[in-house]
Amino acid sequence: MPAHDVLIIGAGLAGQRAALAAADAGATVAIMSKVHPVRSHSVAAAGGINAAINVADDWRSHAYDTVKGSDFLGDQDAIEIMCSEAPKEVMHLEHIGVTFHRNETGELDLRAFGGASMKRTAYVADITGQAILHVLYEQIMKYSDRVDRYEEWFTTSLVLDDDGACVGVVARDIRTGVMETFSAKNVILASGGAGQCFKPTTNGLICTGDGIAQAYRAGAPIMDMEMIQYHPTTLVENGFLITEGARGEGAHLLNAAGERFMEKYAPNKMELASRDVVSRAEQTEINEGRGVGPNGEGIYLDITVVPKKRTLEALREIVNIGKDFAGVDITAEPIMIRPGQHYIMGGVKTDVDGQVPGVPGLYAAGEVACVSVHGGNRLGANSLLDTLIFGRRSGEHAAARAAGLPMPAASEAQMRDDAAEIASIIARPREGRRISEIKDELGTTMNDNVAVFRDEAKLQHAHEVVRRLKEEAKTAYIDDRGTVFNQDVLGAIELGYMLDCSEATVVAAIERKESRGAQFRTDYPERNDDEWLKHIDISRNGDDTPHISYSEVTFTQWQPEERKY
Repeated sequence: MPAHDVLIIGAGLAGQRAALAAADAGATVAIMSKVHPVRSHSVAAAGGINAAINVADDWRSHAYDTVKGSDFLGDQDAIEIMCSEAPKEVMHLEHIGVTFHRNETGELDLRAFGGASMKRTAYVADITGQAILHVLYEQIMKYSDRVDRYEEWFTTSLVLDDDGACVGVVARDIRTGVMETFSAKNVILASGGAGQCFKPTTNGLICTGDGIAQAYRAGAPIMDMEMIQYHPTTLVENGFLITEGARGEGAHLLNAAGERFMEKYAPNKMELASRDVVSRAEQTEINEGRGVGPNGEGIYLDITVVPKKRTLEALREIVNIGKDFAGVDITAEPIMIRPGQHYIMGGVKTDVDGQVPGVPGLYAAGEVACVSVHGGNRLGANSLLDTLIFGRRSGEHAAARAAGLPMPAASEAQMRDDAAEIASIIARPREGRRISEIKDELGTTMNDNVAVFRDEAKLQHAHEVVRRLKEEAKTAYIDDRGTVFNQDVLGAIELGYMLDCSEATVVAAIERKESRGAQFRTDYPERNDDEWLKHIDISRNGDDTPHISYSEVTFTQWQPEERKY
């Protein structure tokens, strides 16, 4: 049985940063991913990474902007750690080979991003996530004698001992179908978010909430699940992301009358207000009949106001996306966009070292986690920072914890259960619904009812649909009955993860009877600090229904105030 001090599930930025940190601390490390590491969803992060690098900037300003952006739901101790450690982390990235854009004086160039009080976003054109991911993978190669890699292995369950500690995982080799139990003194979940619960989404097909659901099923609390970010600029045609970097470079948002409507909603920050504010403004324009396009479902993003040379230099990827997927030359004409699902602020509850409360030996970092640096709304370019800071801290802490522990012997009972479950999925008669049909209905239902604007009736309807789909998923059939690269059976398992995540999101959104950050309830349109300035925690408690509890928001130096941009 393979055994490691630190076993990391997911090989995006959080996972690779955790692996490198744990290896540097002397631990035996392995990293496991259901795709090749450089195909992890971190590759899609475009616009940049925030850090108070400018000599005129201060990490406290970055932290305040983040607290304000979170609509005061973010935990300020975690935010202070993230923002104060950001400059050193960005310098580290540059020193190991990330080719950040430089200005005419040779210094790191910084671009404006939404909700920020000054330019503090370091970037590599509009492929920043890809650039960092490839450099970290080069480092993983360099550490090949200290970091084992299990590429294209699919984790099916966490393994707990009799005391409730996490002592390993069960995983399936996608290439062969072989199941195996892995022992580990510590497991770090770094397997990304749950964007595929929605359709459309900017997220890759691999973002199916695996780690959130696995931790939830193991008894860990998940937090802030109602906070779903709709990005202001996604293609109307297919939901593809158009980077916030476009607005950072000066692009305008226009309604059908050609008006820069953000003057009404955020007169000071205009298009660079926080994402929740801009998305609500766009959706209001669309709902009130001022949208553009054949059905009035879109808004124009006018990038022609940015000098063409600068667009071709700094936004070259969305130039290609515009041409290839919308038939639009963004240097010559506006492109039609609308708000689209992009990110989940919630996830597995952790402390500032990535530890999951109540499950010793289990850590989480990146989008799968909720250390609550984003609260009700994440600022653009803070997600890459979150992955790296808390990925590193998780790796360091897990390595230190491993030093004082004997290697556990994980039971193989869970592997037998998972193998039996997979066999039963493969053996299902072709009588129920297809997995893809259920996934499609789930995504459409979530996008129609749990999006920018919500109300009790829509949320209750969504919950009823999710509960019905959970029943239907039990008999849904697959076509592929083989063992080699059987993506069908993985899709059936992923569907279960997505249904768990979706139910947690809907239940938390029903519970929070106020409007804060990304949660805007038309039946409770005001923020209510007296009753709802607290986190909503969801746990399973041994059955299939979510149990709700609350936890306090951590304040250090910024008290709640009215949020204006």
